[in-house]
Amino acid sequence: MSKKVFYVLFGIILSSLFVFCSSEDDSPIVNQQPLEAEILLNVSYGSHAQQKYDLYLPADRKSNKTKVIVLVHGGGWTEGDKLDMDGYITLIQDNHPDHAIVNINYVLATLTSPAFPNQFLDLQSVINKLTTEKESLQIDPEFGLIGISAGAHISLMYDYVYDTTDSVKFVCDIVGPSDFTDPFYTNNPNFPILLSLLVDESAYPSNTNFAEATSPVYQVSSSSSPTLMFYGNQDPLVPLTNGQNLDIALDAEGITNDLTVYNGGHGNWDTASLLDVQLQLSTFIETHLPIQ
Repeated sequence: MSKKVFYVLFGIILSSLFVFCSSEDDSPIVNQQPLEAEILLNVSYGSHAQQKYDLYLPADRKSNKTKVIVLVHGGGWTEGDKLDMDGYITLIQDNHPDHAIVNINYVLATLTSPAFPNQFLDLQSVINKLTTEKESLQIDPEFGLIGISAGAHISLMYDYVYDTTDSVKFVCDIVGPSDFTDPFYTNNPNFPILLSLLVDESAYPSNTNFAEATSPVYQVSSSSSPTLMFYGNQDPLVPLTNGQNLDIALDAEGITNDLTVYNGGHGNWDTASLLDVQLQLSTFIETHLPIQ
């Protein structure tokens, strides 16, 4: 090969390399801008008008870090609204700004629409929908449940029975009914009627003991999530023994739990007690649903 041909070929190859490298170096760099905070109100998760939730998404969220706190209101399974939990939204945003928050409604019980298991399944539908949409929402589908009264009962039942994928990492139970076999209930002649109205018997096997089947204390297992409990020692609606019985059942299975008893009734405690609830709850979130 002559020197002239060699230099021509060398020049062609060098030019090709230069073009290739230039193409690589000059390609545009795509900067991922941090996502802004977003609020989505009254998101439907079912066909019923009450099957809605409010979703509070934090800024700079990511699908591998932004875990979710779910708020479940009370109201005796027949009343209440997600608006009742708005105070907890501010509390969580102030102390845990990197968490997403979901504040849910569920279908309230009527004579034609029993509470159990439908309200447990409503919570399941919320969690399933959020899990399915994790990429579009940029959330990590690990959940903490905070429920008050009936909402605490729903949260406990969901975690102890329906959370087969262990997506729930903790439950906060504030004055939640946990044991319908407690004499406080069974000695009330009206309670069997109330329970029968709350239960969809067709959804359970025949000969089911509904008081046990819908009591979280009887559903505790080694797979139950860490549970934080707050009860009053003069509660006219949920006896302190419900908290104590749940504490015993969790201890028996080796489940991390903490029971705090305050002077007073159904959550109407003094300011110091309510501040203590906030402090303990914040610590529980940091421990069991941390943002890495």
